[in-house]
Amino acid sequence: MQPNQNLRKGFGQRIRELRTSQGFSQEAFADRCGFVRTYMSRIETGTANPSLDAAKVLAEGLGVSLLSCLRGCS
Repeated sequence: MQPNQNLRKGFGQRIRELRTSQGFSQEAFADRCGFVRTYMSRIETGTANPSLDAAKVLAEGLGVSLLSCLRGCS
């Protein structure tokens, strides 16, 4: 796996962890953020490369900082 793929995969896993810890289904969280569920799935599996704007929307939807979404990603 290439470095950027590792970063995307780690970011997606972190988003999934935060989402599930707050009790959101993937669909409900995607709706909350204004995304379609399939895009949310692609983010969480690391196949999408979300923009900084999209990452900020995800963080705000989770009520956390963008930095906390990136924690542990490498």
